[in-house]
Amino acid sequence: MLKNALEMMGFGLQATDGEIGSVKDIYFDDETWAVQYFVADTGGWLTGRKVLLSPQSVDKPDFEEGLLPVSLSRKQIEDSPPIDEDQPVSRRAQSQLGAYYNWGAYWAGALGAGQAGAPLSPPGQSADEAAQEAAPETEADIHLRSLREVIGYTIQAKDGEIGQVSDFMIQVDEWALRYMVVGTRKWLPGRKVLVSPAWIKELDWLQAHVVVDLPLDSIRNAPEFDPSAPPQREYEARLHKHYGLPGYWAG
Repeated sequence: MLKNALEMMGFGLQATDGEIGSVKDIYFDDETWAVQYFVADTGGWLTGRKVLLSPQSVDKPDFEEGLLPVSLSRKQIEDSPPIDEDQPVSRRAQSQLGAYYNWGAYWAGALGAGQAGAPLSPPGQSADEAAQEAAPETEADIHLRSLREVIGYTIQAKDGEIGQVSDFMIQVDEWALRYMVVGTRKWLPGRKVLVSPAWIKELDWLQAHVVVDLPLDSIRNAPEFDPSAPPQREYEARLHKHYGLPGYWAG
């Protein structure tokens, strides 16, 4: 099931015993393009703390009601290791959070998008020791990116600019970012096209642009995408066939 990522911004977050806020942002890993955390806006409840929720603790979203159920209690979240709202998220902080919740460390290959991984604390090793071993440095995780930040990035083809990132399509059952939705600006006013992260040739986070390994004409003639109707497999198959590239579902 593919859904618009921006549609989930503002979804209510429902713990097992009450509301905890709403979805403020989505963090993903820029090597795998897998969703790693939902960032919660808790209002005045946990002021000064960045609350991260792994897909490992998220149940099936309710798109009609705009809710994202979380299989954690308010008390569990309140007692979790604090993460400074004003500081970048380090792998050490993630390791401590993962040890507390028993989430696997995604950078160690323990899990895929939204899948439960091996506990961070091996038998006989404390959570703190495991966190120290998994991530001894306190530097920011350079592969953890904000989806909100990437919206608006320029996208370039091999031979010219396409437009800007206007949204992402998330495969909800695996919590993977399958496509960037590109607004094509002047050369195709009002038209949207899809580009897979798998087709990216270069990422320049400092210059805020993405280069895809596709020619402009190929993108110009791609099957048209309707943002109001999430793409079905038949459309995806036509899209990949047009570019002569295998589908992610092919394994």
